Amino acid sequence: MNERTCIVTRKAASPDELIRFVVGPDSAIVPDLKRNLPGRGCWVLADRAHVDRAASKNHFERALKTKVSVPPELGAMVDALLARSALGALGLARKGGAIALGAAKVESTVRSGKAAAVLHADEASEDGVRKIAQARRAVLHAEGPEIPAYKLFSEAELGLALGGTNVIHAAVLAGDAGKAALKRMVALDRYRGGTPENRLTVAATAAEDTE
Repeated sequence: MNERTCIVTRKAASPDELIRFVVGPDSAIVPDLKRNLPGRGCWVLADRAHVDRAASKNHFERALKTKVSVPPELGAMVDALLARSALGALGLARKGGAIALGAAKVESTVRSGKAAAVLHADEASEDGVRKIAQARRAVLHAEGPEIPAYKLFSEAELGLALGGTNVIHAAVLAGDAGKAALKRMVALDRYRGGTPENRLTVAATAAEDTE
């Protein structure tokens, strides 16, 4: 796909690395995550720091060359939309048999090479996370694939999406059924800055960008 230019950094990137925004009927800026809303759009790097900077520094109005209103919580709105999309995709993957639940089953799925990614609830204990991390490292040591791990949702959010209770650990299975869920998890994680260290780097980079 053709590259687009971020209105904050002025750097070109692929559409998957950006979020499209359009002007709604009420002149308000609207996030267009599916990239299918009508009207002229503009693009911002797909992380919270750059979206917040675009909102606070009047980048949308300058890029679109028209008077617009920016929702005061635009960054949080995008986060909520991305989270809803990811949870919905996880629910569909669960119905398609592409999700494993429970610490023991997740660890087994990782060691068997069937897991594409691991998901821990915010409430996950250090011990539970450590055991599954050991399994991930064992697979990598055996020259298997690197299996990423994410902590994006609360136990309640995961339980609601996956139709269970006490959902602390889950694995997204490799294969077509899990690809959509993993893609949306990656997008949400990127928007939130990834690891705590990555979040600091993203925030610092956004602060250094010229207007």
